[in-house]
Amino acid sequence: MIPEYLISFDTKKLPKEKVDFLVIGGGLSGLYLSWELRNFNVVILYKDGIEETCSYNAQGGIAVALNEDDKPQLHKEDTLKVGCYLNDEKAVDILVNEGVERIKEIIDMGFNFDKENGKLHFTKEGGHSRNRILHSNGDAIGKNLTKFFYNLVSMFPNIKIKNKSFLIDLISVENKIIGAIVLDEKQNKIYIIQAKCYILSTGGAGMVFQETTNPSHITGDGIAIAYRKNVELADLEFYQFHPTTFYLAGAPRFLISESVRGEGGILRNIYGDRFMFDYHPSGELAPRDIVSRAIIDQMKKTNSNCVYLDLTHLKKDYIKKRFPQIYDFCKKYGIEPSKNLIPVRPSAHYFMGGIKTDIWGKTNFENLFAVGECACTGVHGANRLASNSLLESLVFSKRIGIKLKEEEYKIEDIDFKYVFPKKGDILIDKEDLKRSIRSLMWKNVGIEREKETLEYALNKLKEWNKYAFCKEFDDKNGFESLNMLIIATLMAESAILREETRGTHFRKDYPYQDDKNWKKHIIVSKKGVEIR
Repeated sequence: MIPEYLISFDTKKLPKEKVDFLVIGGGLSGLYLSWELRNFNVVILYKDGIEETCSYNAQGGIAVALNEDDKPQLHKEDTLKVGCYLNDEKAVDILVNEGVERIKEIIDMGFNFDKENGKLHFTKEGGHSRNRILHSNGDAIGKNLTKFFYNLVSMFPNIKIKNKSFLIDLISVENKIIGAIVLDEKQNKIYIIQAKCYILSTGGAGMVFQETTNPSHITGDGIAIAYRKNVELADLEFYQFHPTTFYLAGAPRFLISESVRGEGGILRNIYGDRFMFDYHPSGELAPRDIVSRAIIDQMKKTNSNCVYLDLTHLKKDYIKKRFPQIYDFCKKYGIEPSKNLIPVRPSAHYFMGGIKTDIWGKTNFENLFAVGECACTGVHGANRLASNSLLESLVFSKRIGIKLKEEEYKIEDIDFKYVFPKKGDILIDKEDLKRSIRSLMWKNVGIEREKETLEYALNKLKEWNKYAFCKEFDDKNGFESLNMLIIATLMAESAILREETRGTHFRKDYPYQDDKNWKKHIIVSKKGVEIR
């Protein structure tokens, strides 16, 4: 059992702000939802800013069955297959069918996807049976979509956008959230926001791993906070590792989009040998979990720390036009993609697990919703199909907006103290704790797992829990380190429980998929663990 989170605020003394809806996180899902709620008073909290969201940094595209030879049913079949049939089939139906409506809608609103000869240009990525990936300015889909909706919501004075605002915790009574404790870093003050409903759109938890494509602020805060309130979480053992991130000493782990392989990029080992067809008939376009494990296997066999992505058979002008961000990044580090091989290896990328919701984004709390990567809608199953994430954000944000406008909610008064007793005060190096968590998780709860190393990780995490939760923190770094510790512990526990290999969860000691015993979900909450 993870210790109780220690904070000691007297809510009666804290300033309060009232609003209709509080949206915590401003990636694509939070912005699109706020646009849907534009006739209400809404507050959007940004931990840092729009550029630090995963949505903004998404490169590949958005999957949708709009091409002439495509159908939503085919998109559904690909999603289920890549998800190893652990997906919620009803949620997948909603994704692929309503996704078509959402894309048509934003095109009508004026958003521009890339075209070729006057028609929408669709590309292909791993796991897809059709060319169905729409893109914008080559590899800038995330940046363009989030900026598009950011600019829209910015026009409404009743929608307040607050940067440098960190959610410390939610205040709950029984099965309802009645307040949010927020740290305003600009003014260095703590205050309470009261709303009719609270929507978590805080992103994933990539920073619990040493190697990650996620921005540095993605520390699993919303998921950890939900757990502390006894909200149900699901599928925490399933974390997707992107096969190709730029790997060079001293350089950031920059994502090299899967679309690069979709447009002809070839993976080679340090000897120049193409290897992916030795692992899967789709070669470089195999599902991400297979490509990631293949790269790890090649690194072991060749005693190397990376493999290479080969674009030298493509024309320079084409690469610059189709992948401008990737091209410019590589050039900064002395690599000309049309002449030089790009060093790559896997990194943590996307959380399939998270806060368990129904098909309307609702949690097991009366007025708490979750959307985007922090939510577990069931659409991804054991492995996310490439470019389904931005579509999920649009589809389920829309559904939450519909539900919030249909139902009546009210603001509850806070008339009690929210104070936990301080159990002790010890010195803790917060940054060192973060580094230790990330290193431990990468080595032991990463791409390849087995009981011995998982149990070692869990025991270490439990040790750190014992002393870390005796410290009462009063800054963002402290709260982040505890959130990371919660997420890492729950992920390790779930990974130990699932005694099979399925999708992104690869157990060397249980190398086969076991539908008879494990076509089920692991649900965790403060009450305990359920397998259902």
